[in-house]
Amino acid sequence: MFDHGGVSTARPALEVVAELRREVERMQGAPARQSVPTHAALEGLLSLETGGVYGVDSASLALLLMAGPSAAGTWCAVVGAPDLGVEAAVAMGVDPHRTVLVPDPQDRWLEVTAALVDVVGLVVVRPSAAVGEGDASRLGARLRKQGCVLVPWGDWPRCDARLTLETARWAGPGAGDGHLRSREVTVALHRGAAPRRTRDLLLPAADLTVQQARPDVAPVRRREPAVVRSAG
Repeated sequence: MFDHGGVSTARPALEVVAELRREVERMQGAPARQSVPTHAALEGLLSLETGGVYGVDSASLALLLMAGPSAAGTWCAVVGAPDLGVEAAVAMGVDPHRTVLVPDPQDRWLEVTAALVDVVGLVVVRPSAAVGEGDASRLGARLRKQGCVLVPWGDWPRCDARLTLETARWAGPGAGDGHLRSREVTVALHRGAAPRRTRDLLLPAADLTVQQARPDVAPVRRREPAVVRSAG
């Protein structure tokens, strides 16, 4: 006859083994974050990583974050932004032939976003409704598993970093009167409890590209004149 007592003793051990196996599979399914090509104008300020969520508050910043990966050959998608400027996107470096547009997903925007996370490298989404913590957490796990980058345009509860436009000033003939040629903006980076950091950009420059308005220059230390004392 079978020793039922032995079976009952072994069952907890088997459950532990199964749990450990599931944990290993989960860890293997979430690869370490990898660097993603980021636009040169953001060098030293922000570096995108796979599985990351980077919030923005404007179309121009959404395009700027998409431009780096797209120019490097990554497939991208835009969900819920029918008025996104294609000409501006191309000028920044976005490849329209590797971009999937879903301008009006209606109330299925979250479902559409989750599906695109499985097949492209970066998704820009403009939510049409408030995003709950649970939905954000589940989508975050999917991002990490698939190695995708999410750029929410608007409020989002879980962001690794957030870019905002703080000031903007157009330049052109007559200090902006007449034909406007370029726009200088101050972009602020918010990351957790870290101090806010800023960068001045031409967004766009006169040729519609994006450039640093004032490239970082190391401060020059002034040398104090030597004091000559007479002996005597």
